[in-house]
Amino acid sequence: MQKEGRRCLINTASTQQTKVNQTRMAELAETTVMPKVITFLSSLLQRVAESNDLSQQLYPQKVSIFHGLSRPPISIQNYLERIFKYANCSPSCFVVAYVYLDRFAQRQSCFPINSFNVHRLLITSVLISVKFMDDM
Repeated sequence: MQKEGRRCLINTASTQQTKVNQTRMAELAETTVMPKVITFLSSLLQRVAESNDLSQQLYPQKVSIFHGLSRPPISIQNYLERIFKYANCSPSCFVVAYVYLDRFAQRQSCFPINSFNVHRLLITSVLISVKFMDDM
């Protein structure tokens, strides 16, 4: 009978410890600090998009399949933060995604990255980088 009582105490203690660990994990998940690469990448893409928006007013540009009819209401910073939060990809995927965007911009100079296509190009490049970097 002592053994059964002892098991109950051990099971109760381990259950309480599990609850404490789950609470701590939930708190950490809520206060996740965004990696600096996201802040850097968003500011860089914001500057590129704004610069190309100004040049589009002076020189007409071709429209690609990534070009939207209007600018998305979400900022690039918030968009990247949401991708990081819900996609569960590593910060290195964002670096590789930037490399893909840079290569695209160099090879397709007639389709510059602007505020009408940056979100679509960004999610596409992140998806490809996740497939390359994080998929098993």
